[in-house]
Amino acid sequence: MNPTIIQSAYLVAAVLFILGLRNLSSAKTAVTGNLQAAVGMLVAIVATLVDSSVISYEVILAGILVGSLAGAVLALRIEMTAMPQMVALLNGFGGAASALVASAEIFGARHAVEIHGATHEAATLEGIVPVAIVLSVLIGSITLTGSLVAFAKLQELIGGAAITYPGQQFVNGILGLGMVGLGALVVMGTGSMESFDINVFYGLIAISLVLGVVLVIPIGGADMPVVISLLNSFSGIAACATGFVLDNSTLVVSGSLVGASGLILTQIMCVAMNRSIGNVIFGAFGAAAQKGEASGEAQDQGNVISYTAEDAAVIFSNAQSVIVVPGYGMAVAQAQHAVRDLTDTLTEQGIDVKFAIHPVAGRMPGHMNVLLAEADVPYDKLIEMDEINPLFPETDVALVLGANDVVNPSARDEKGSPIYGMPILNVDSAKHVFVIKRSMNPGFAGIQNPLFFKDNTMMIFGDAKKVVMSLAEAVRKY
Repeated sequence: MNPTIIQSAYLVAAVLFILGLRNLSSAKTAVTGNLQAAVGMLVAIVATLVDSSVISYEVILAGILVGSLAGAVLALRIEMTAMPQMVALLNGFGGAASALVASAEIFGARHAVEIHGATHEAATLEGIVPVAIVLSVLIGSITLTGSLVAFAKLQELIGGAAITYPGQQFVNGILGLGMVGLGALVVMGTGSMESFDINVFYGLIAISLVLGVVLVIPIGGADMPVVISLLNSFSGIAACATGFVLDNSTLVVSGSLVGASGLILTQIMCVAMNRSIGNVIFGAFGAAAQKGEASGEAQDQGNVISYTAEDAAVIFSNAQSVIVVPGYGMAVAQAQHAVRDLTDTLTEQGIDVKFAIHPVAGRMPGHMNVLLAEADVPYDKLIEMDEINPLFPETDVALVLGANDVVNPSARDEKGSPIYGMPILNVDSAKHVFVIKRSMNPGFAGIQNPLFFKDNTMMIFGDAKKVVMSLAEAVRKY
């Protein structure tokens, strides 16, 4: 097909990607944005398939069938509670795809040398291509193994706490220097593919895979939303580098958009936790939390007040305003639809209901927004942390659904706490606070929450879905 037509199709795809990303920034237009980006990807795929450089459609068709089948099975079987680890896994697959495609250019050039000699066109890697290959391979490999570790932590195949060892930062530094050195050797070596040492390239791949593991292993579970966002950005950057390898403008644009948006989201989440990206990656937060508790910081802070759903219904029925704070406990219990039923019941009785959304609530970016959207909770009811916090002192009831770390007053009041300085939802300033939890066990960060022991806090123990359903039924009786 005419190259001009193909490039025009790529331009249309790039515009659709940009429009889609813009619309994804708002919950009201997110569905439209998702469709626009999907159409853009379809246009890019079709344009690539009709390119005259395609050698075998049989292999491509087999890949489409296998990928479509795997995607359909995952879409039907993966529950919302497992979505964070699913996102982590998909990030890893994206990084692996970029690394494999870039590696194929190296192997293709070597094969051309063996068959045709160093003068053959396919044996030449010039300009920015060698650098792009190295960046795609090392970033893609780090993304793959780092994402697999994040998946294993979220799936609880390994402990969610930070895993540290003596001299850890020194080892990371040595691995990083080795990776840079081997990358430089690969770039210089591709100038003469006839004498290129493929073992150097294998060494670059190996050290990048190891670095991905050692970078994510020491990151505690509380930082997993940030890690997933960062790895998502890495997968985009790797794809962008692969676009330069293949001279594919659409891949460059789409990879740049994913990489840039992922970095922006990561920075937003770090600000929400009062942390830097460097501190998240190298700070071993989970280990610090455990050390603090071991030293006696997590002492008994008093007695908790336990209520039943029927007891709580009396206070809810006499309230004029309620703020719901969703957390990972709501996801585990799949209670979002029951929560929607409760809020509808409260609204019918003339009670103003809002939802307080913390940027890092749950275990992936936007986790709570996705769950509540699934239950058709109106978008205008979801209020971000900075806007909702001033409303808590005037609120009659704050209902906390399985959230822990994002409502922990230690972040505001205790300088010795590992999470001190992290912005939180100030639910403790509400007149009444109801917390629905299965038990008094700490949250994902492993830190005890003084909120549970405050005089205005009442605990309701049990499965979030069952408790909320009972609460809604009890409210309807009053």
